Amino acid sequence: MNYKINDDLKLVREMINMSQEEMANNIGVQKRTIIRIERGENYPSEDTLEKFYNFTYKKGIKLNSIKEMFYKEENPSFKIIFHGARNTIEGNISPFYGRENNDFGKGFYCGETSEQASSFISRFPNSSIYMIKFNGTGLKKVDFDVNQEWMLAIAYYRGTLNEYENHPIIKKIVDKVKNADYIYAPIADNRMYRIIEQFIDGYITDEQCKHCLAATNLGKQFVFLTEKATSNLEIIERCYLSASERDYYHQIKQADINDSDNKVKLSMIKYKNQGKYIEEILGWKL
Repeated sequence: MNYKINDDLKLVREMINMSQEEMANNIGVQKRTIIRIERGENYPSEDTLEKFYNFTYKKGIKLNSIKEMFYKEENPSFKIIFHGARNTIEGNISPFYGRENNDFGKGFYCGETSEQASSFISRFPNSSIYMIKFNGTGLKKVDFDVNQEWMLAIAYYRGTLNEYENHPIIKKIVDKVKNADYIYAPIADNRMYRIIEQFIDGYITDEQCKHCLAATNLGKQFVFLTEKATSNLEIIERCYLSASERDYYHQIKQADINDSDNKVKLSMIKYKNQGKYIEEILGWKL
């Protein structure tokens, strides 16, 4: 799916009251290039795409956030969600996308906001954001919150509770996930997973772990596990991320990490010895 560069060019020029010739001069292309792009007669090179979207972002126009706002206003009966992709999505959306050791195994993962999705792929140079319309009618949904069940689920699907796979508590979680078309749950990035590992390795209690994870505040995600679920997804636009925008989200994420690290340390201290250790919860191995 191509970017809507022809619409974006016209929109941005109107927003800042700029002529085609002025835009051409600002991004270093010929005027006829701008004309042909806006008419849909020519799709620009990667270099021209970057120049235009980088120029737009540096002008203070957060185009993706503006589009998100309009899409949500125009589609009140649908959920608008966001997938951060390192490259392009080819063909139909598949639930068998990605690695086995993701939060809930293979699935199609989406965030609730464009900023959330952008921050998770800000390190990758060819990344982009897909804005997606979702209708959950007729689908089986499973909710998770930041609690013991969710922590055990993440640990199991990321491969660190294999020795407990026949334990009744783990089997109950797995059955719950298997019966779902999609999951709505907190996000667990690698930093959060390292905290969960401390719980699994017996260094901290479930209460310490829960409050440490809550301190990171990464938001929630949708995980689509079945073809029935992904058939209810419709890509409405692929949005460009310029170098400047990726750098912005990378810095924001780093600042959030620094802030949450202090909250994690405080949670470790405040909730020390409260709750249960992993051996008290699962009790035995098979």
